[in-house]
Amino acid sequence: MYQAPRGTQDILPEEQPYLRFVEVKASELCARYGYERIDTPVFEDARLFTRSVGAETDIVAKEMYTFADRGGDELTLRPEGTAPVCRAYLEHGMATRTKPVKLYYITPIFRYDRPQAGRYRQHHQFGFEAIGEADPAIDAEVIDMAWRFYGLLGIGELTLQLNSIGCSACRSTYLDALRSYYAVHLAILCDDCTERQVRNPLRLLDCKRPGCQALAEAAPKSIDYLCPECRAHFEKLTHYLGRLKLPYAVNHRLVRGLDYYTRTVFEVQPLSEGAQSTLGGGGRYDGLIEALGGPPTPALGFATGIERIIINLKKQGVKIPEARRPDVFIAHIGKAAQDEAVALAARLRLSGIGVLQSYGERSLKAQLRQAGSLGVRYALITGDDEVNSGSVIRRDMTTSEQIIVPLADVERSLGAQSG
Repeated sequence: MYQAPRGTQDILPEEQPYLRFVEVKASELCARYGYERIDTPVFEDARLFTRSVGAETDIVAKEMYTFADRGGDELTLRPEGTAPVCRAYLEHGMATRTKPVKLYYITPIFRYDRPQAGRYRQHHQFGFEAIGEADPAIDAEVIDMAWRFYGLLGIGELTLQLNSIGCSACRSTYLDALRSYYAVHLAILCDDCTERQVRNPLRLLDCKRPGCQALAEAAPKSIDYLCPECRAHFEKLTHYLGRLKLPYAVNHRLVRGLDYYTRTVFEVQPLSEGAQSTLGGGGRYDGLIEALGGPPTPALGFATGIERIIINLKKQGVKIPEARRPDVFIAHIGKAAQDEAVALAARLRLSGIGVLQSYGERSLKAQLRQAGSLGVRYALITGDDEVNSGSVIRRDMTTSEQIIVPLADVERSLGAQSG
């Protein structure tokens, strides 16, 4: 028997209300802050991610789904959302728009990674980007927006982690300090960190293995190596966060996993689980658009995994709206009545009333049993007598009360009773 590929899942009808709930709240949030939706292709030129995310990152080195199409072009299924948005920003001349350009997306993401709770090889992501503004006030707004999003969903017990990893002018000094610190501990590093020490020192701070975590806690801190401009930016940001009364904590181990980040980085994590179950995060990427061939352009963004959000919604018992289902079931007895049932169902649907109908030639008892299992409020019953008299029987499925309703009054009867 065929099964869904490892690391993917079918989102069954009973799970869809959670997905829709998150999507609706995300759209409401973006409307409040002035963000407009953008949808980019599921696959892009592979070089887009190699250039932006970084050839030495785990995403590019180990996790991308890359393939050659029939024309010989090398394409990659989207492993993250920011680079495609920046590509679209450049391709469509969006730099002429009023700054900052505010865009958001809700999209599937693909990474060949070890499947884990809430993180699949195909998962869904909500993200937003603010492009063209360097003021730390926009950093504070993006962080505030991310934090408020989880509150809008009803998720609590979270922590907001913050750091600054500097810019190209000051980061090299910090990386040298990291290499020097770890050089005397190479013998106790895990295999991944032994490689990172050479090719991507910042990721040493992000290792989840206990032995490496202890080393990272005592490692040099990026905020101690910031240039004057980066330090001033961080101080202004923390000032604004204080004005917003956001309960952030500075975490010097927070670096994020993509090469394009500069200065501000932040994450939202569950209090009880920590960084391994991060709900979402983001930061600045002031050099990314220039790296993709555009002019120097400050920018920052945020992204969150929807599957992990759903796990937390369930864990915290957040009540979500139930999926709307039809309130009416039409049962029939005889061929003439079935003709009438087909026409009546179409008429009621055109009036905006959700309708399910019976098919085939089952007994009335079986049809009403089906109506009960479907959870409808009313069953409309039509047979030869009803066809001849131009009426239907309306049965309340909760009380079993039945009344005769003229066909001309069916919509009014249902509208007055069921809304």
